[in-house]
Amino acid sequence: MEPYVRTIRELLQEAVQRNASDLHISSNASPIFRIDGDLYPTFYPPLDSKSAKDLIYSALMEHQIKSFEETKELDCALSFPRVGRFRLNIYQQMGSIGAVFRSIPEEIRSMDDIGLHPILKDLVLKPRGLILVTGPTGSGKTTTLASMIDYINQHKRCHIMTIEDPVEYVFRREKALINQREVGKDTMSFASALRHVLRQDPDVIMIGEMRDLETISIALTAAETGHLVLTTLHTNNSTQAIDRIIDVFPPNQQEQVKIQLGGVIEAVISQTLCRRKGGGRILAYELMVGTDAVKAIIREGKTHLLATVLETSHKHGMQTMDKHLLRLVQRGLITFEEAYAHCHHPETFKAESRVLKEVKT
Repeated sequence: MEPYVRTIRELLQEAVQRNASDLHISSNASPIFRIDGDLYPTFYPPLDSKSAKDLIYSALMEHQIKSFEETKELDCALSFPRVGRFRLNIYQQMGSIGAVFRSIPEEIRSMDDIGLHPILKDLVLKPRGLILVTGPTGSGKTTTLASMIDYINQHKRCHIMTIEDPVEYVFRREKALINQREVGKDTMSFASALRHVLRQDPDVIMIGEMRDLETISIALTAAETGHLVLTTLHTNNSTQAIDRIIDVFPPNQQEQVKIQLGGVIEAVISQTLCRRKGGGRILAYELMVGTDAVKAIIREGKTHLLATVLETSHKHGMQTMDKHLLRLVQRGLITFEEAYAHCHHPETFKAESRVLKEVKT
């Protein structure tokens, strides 16, 4: 049995060396790595409650420990010299504490590198509008947002304000002036920061997550009044994202919100991460572009028609998740089984896959 790792630094160093996305620490279990989406236990002895607490607290400053002990929750970002940067979430369970350290790559991947459609390069340079990145937790939304912000930074002289919980990727200023605010550290909440952001002369506003009615309302207003707003939602597809925004408002406001949203929407990227053949993960996504047809559908409240538009608007850069998954299979980047596990319409996906095989043979 390997010797017990006594410091959090050593564990995080091993996580980076093994290309793990996450390190899990909890009592009555050995430290666990998440690699390419799967959990792998280490061979270190299980941690008792005190050992787990000591290991986690060793990564924190005194004020962070105090905050956690008062609220029983903590989200923050940490940097370890010569190891890397990590997002940390600490929680209490059954009287003990646990934590997840998520690795944040130092280098921001480009839009080309992560496989985003070229049309998004034009959309992120627009002077106003709303771009949504959606998907479940761990689907790479933060990485996608960072790649778009970095592209703007490289190509446009503008002021970018980010509001994040916590700040993950740290941007180096190039053409743009970038200011990054962290919830709990630089501002009390997303809504609080957004109430004042329009007085800070921004051109681009990046909101880590739209969590409540007030945040969504201010984001729509900002997009409507000459700002480009980039943000995330936890939904599985474009239609759900549009419906989620509308449904969060009281019924008597929803007609006005449909008009607002239809006027500002530029794109919805609904994404997931798939296991790549040979190791690692690769992005698969649905892309809805805010064409005149899409905007009209949203304004009229006929969101059930969006799926049809996605299927028939390839010339505008749109694609469904299932079509993208099929292309990844065709290119030999992922297996059929992996694609099938992530597809939205299993029976149709099987049928289309069979047709492609027949054409190929």
